[in-house]
Amino acid sequence: MATLLPIISVFLIALSLPTTSSQPSSNVCNGVLVSYVYDSGFVIPPTLSPSDRKDQPYRFQSTLIVLNNGLEELKSWRVFVGFQNKEILVSAPRAVLGDGRSFPADVSNGTTLAGYPVENLKTAVETAGDFNQMQARVELVGTQFGVAPPAFPMPSSIYLVNDGFSCSPTPSLGKNDTHVCCTKDPNAKTNTTRDEVEFLPRQEGDLTIMYDVTSSYESNYWAQITISNHNPIKRLDNWHLSWEWMREEFINAMRGAYPLVVDTSDCIFGKQGEFYQGLDFSKALNCERKPTIIDLPLAKTNDTNVGLVPFCCRNGTILPPAMDAAMSKSAFVMQVYKMPPYLNISELTPPQNWKINGSSSGEGYVCGPPVRVSPTLFPDPTGLPSETAAVASWQVVCNITRSGDDQKPKCCVSFSSFFNESVVPCNTCACGCKPNPGKVCSATAPALLLPADALLVPFDNRTEKAIEFADLKRRNLPNPLPCGDNCGVSINWHLLTDYDDGWTARITLFNWGKDDIVDWSAALQLEEAMPGFEKVYSFQGQPMTNSSNTLFLQGGSGLNYLLAERNGDNPRRDPPVPGTQQSVISFKKKNTPGINVARSDGFPSKVFFNGEECSLPVTLPSRAYRMPVVSTAFTIVLAVLVLVI
Repeated sequence: MATLLPIISVFLIALSLPTTSSQPSSNVCNGVLVSYVYDSGFVIPPTLSPSDRKDQPYRFQSTLIVLNNGLEELKSWRVFVGFQNKEILVSAPRAVLGDGRSFPADVSNGTTLAGYPVENLKTAVETAGDFNQMQARVELVGTQFGVAPPAFPMPSSIYLVNDGFSCSPTPSLGKNDTHVCCTKDPNAKTNTTRDEVEFLPRQEGDLTIMYDVTSSYESNYWAQITISNHNPIKRLDNWHLSWEWMREEFINAMRGAYPLVVDTSDCIFGKQGEFYQGLDFSKALNCERKPTIIDLPLAKTNDTNVGLVPFCCRNGTILPPAMDAAMSKSAFVMQVYKMPPYLNISELTPPQNWKINGSSSGEGYVCGPPVRVSPTLFPDPTGLPSETAAVASWQVVCNITRSGDDQKPKCCVSFSSFFNESVVPCNTCACGCKPNPGKVCSATAPALLLPADALLVPFDNRTEKAIEFADLKRRNLPNPLPCGDNCGVSINWHLLTDYDDGWTARITLFNWGKDDIVDWSAALQLEEAMPGFEKVYSFQGQPMTNSSNTLFLQGGSGLNYLLAERNGDNPRRDPPVPGTQQSVISFKKKNTPGINVARSDGFPSKVFFNGEECSLPVTLPSRAYRMPVVSTAFTIVLAVLVLVI
């Protein structure tokens, strides 16, 4: 016991003091020791009554320590802290938030912190035990709610996020500290590269951003930024890319993209203007700490001043790789000027807190911090059969996330079949319910079954047809009637035929919006039917790579435009007409023995349009109203529509 007291004492001192020369003993953990210590806190305004103490705000100050006691350098360290008291993190020097947000940030559901500007932690062996190089010490300051002194607002968990590590708790020295020891998991599998000793392997994600420094000088450098879409069905339209400069850098020139706002006032009236007195800031582009970058129009592709960058100038459209691999990336180059004391040809640091989104997407992206990877190789610019390596390369990995109103679909699906003359329409409020002054409707009543021709007119013009159809079928009508689906795009899946050796379906796309949809795509998940897929007749269609049950569709030449809704031939009398595209899809039963096409196997279980998942009906067409002539009638109705449009 006596021999343990010095170790425990040193360990306690190192974790409890903001600054100290003493450090935790390496005997505690022979891997990566992650520690969280609550240092202090006090009540802050407003002061609430005792009955509202759970909402009383308190300041907290804590210390996060990451200490590398292992035998391998820890590259780009990342630690998850499971905050659980509605914390708002105000500052964290020597770290950034792993999801690209800036401070202050709501971290009530926990957050990942990444090292910055020191990303890598060296070992004791290679530094002779120099703790300044072995550890990262992050002083956290923030606000928490409801935990009053002398209680301690501790996180629910902490652990190392880096791949290949397994963490286990170690004994705490008090109620205000928690520690885990993270060691290499021998069963963990990680990607490897030829440069794995020096660089981390490149990671996968829905979207990746490469920050490649292609040339470097003492005061400035040129960088190429490449955005690559890896999601098989997701597209990005009108992308907006932003980041945060951490060392007062500014953008002097660009090709292939442009700042959303050209503004150099922060430079002219700031430190940059004082230092670069000979620089013409009227020709510089942007001095914002958080610039937003947009793509250039197609017409600028070969512009000698702002274009001539491979994969640039596409109006901000990045297609899924399954649709067009060449159109699944976007790139631009920029000249970045640095500020003292970082004026060194080898002093290169990428910006932090990356964000990217698109105008038509119902989803956003959460981007991690830049991670140093092996230098990207580019084709030799002179045309020689060789490659040129970037000076330095970083990778930012972004993944799709949904929140709030983004949960609402942007498209919906209706079902119909040859054995039932009733169409199962899109769900009530499938894409949300919008207030409609002067009209009362039910957001909970099921959508009314429709006759086939009702699919061809906007919802506001369907009421009369729906009521007449319900009366003909002697169905009761709810009062008030159900609200519409409110979707800009609807898709009808019609079961067309069902024979002994095969079957067919027809898919019809309807654009009820005001804008044309260019280069559209759709994906259908057919759980039981895909092994029997034979052919798509009007569209381009093929099974998805790495998916045995999904069919990917896109418009071929001349069919890649889904036109916007337009006025009828006689606007005073005729309702608006949607833009449409239509194709028949055939299947064989040889490879799907036992398939029940009519019951459920012939209908998709999921439908995506332009990467957005669509709302599906809650019921399928029933055989209760079988009518042999319906298939022909239904086909004629929709075929006439397509021919007229």
